Amino acid sequence: MSINSFGRLFTVTTWGESHGPALGATVDGCPPGVPLTAEMLQHWLDLRKPGQNKYTTQRREPDAVEILSGVFEGQTTGTPIQLMIRNTDQRSKDYSDIMEKFRPGHADITYWQKYGIRDYRGGGRSSARETAARVAAGGVAREALKMLVPELEITGCMVQMGPHKIDRESWDWDQISQNPFWTPDAQAAEDWAAYLDELRKSGNSVGAVIEVVAKGAPAGLGAPVYGKIDTDIATAMMSINAVKGVEIGAGMAAAELTGEDNADEIFMGNDGKPVYSSNHAGGVLGGISTGQDLVCRFAVKPTSSILKPRQTITKSGQPAEIITKGRHDPCVGIRAVPVGEAMMACVILDHVLLHRGQIGENRGAIG
Repeated sequence: MSINSFGRLFTVTTWGESHGPALGATVDGCPPGVPLTAEMLQHWLDLRKPGQNKYTTQRREPDAVEILSGVFEGQTTGTPIQLMIRNTDQRSKDYSDIMEKFRPGHADITYWQKYGIRDYRGGGRSSARETAARVAAGGVAREALKMLVPELEITGCMVQMGPHKIDRESWDWDQISQNPFWTPDAQAAEDWAAYLDELRKSGNSVGAVIEVVAKGAPAGLGAPVYGKIDTDIATAMMSINAVKGVEIGAGMAAAELTGEDNADEIFMGNDGKPVYSSNHAGGVLGGISTGQDLVCRFAVKPTSSILKPRQTITKSGQPAEIITKGRHDPCVGIRAVPVGEAMMACVILDHVLLHRGQIGENRGAIG
């Protein structure tokens, strides 16, 4: 299996399986002199780790990250940073019944068709457990961005669970950390709790839509035509386990708008910088950041591992019925929020380094 890396200058390679002894990430291209400790990264991993409430998988993993290289006396050295997270609560016996069967909606069948071998214990590399390594790498990116773009803030939230959307008129950033669903709408959190409780008890699952916003990203990040920052953001989000759709700014809704409505009008601000009447573009024009908020949304499918009986086939091609045992998220989108934030951080840092390497400071003056 190849292509386990992403990024151009700031590169991340993740490794490990859901039920192996450990998983982790090799991070290369981080500038030297960035303050970094395991405790800094642990903060972000604690937001993603399983078993924190009844709405997530009850697998109990501390997700304690270890830094094995690339840091000396609390600072990055500029050499590869090796991060490791040990698995401590595997229950591989939960998957013995599916050794010969393919779970519908899962990567079991495609991994088998491609490689002729698969790790049926939790899905191996196809498990969402792989995202812990991304969150650790995203923590490295965030610390580097604090030095390079100190005004940058990256915040993710859930804006839809199943068919139930938030009321954007009730958006409150402070609410995101006050409920288990990472939603800015307090009423939505209350409604979703009852909705997901019913689904969870019935052994079913549901999908979600996550929004990630990067405030304070500088203008000029990204390049035409194949180095667009929105292309890389979309690729990063689409690579997250269970993601089936990504949009930037107005996204699919832009198709419903007229050119008059969709174009974000431009004015000169009192600080001598351009300001925009709206942000349908999601902070990107021609693949280059405008200086507005970078806005991305991605759709996460329902967890495929459910207690409802489903029809499938075996490796020998025989019909079979399957019920997936074990501990699974009724809405995997809940824990996808910190993952989306991490991927946004990695992409932005990569583009900041690319921009500094080719351009340095922005060259086009206005006014």
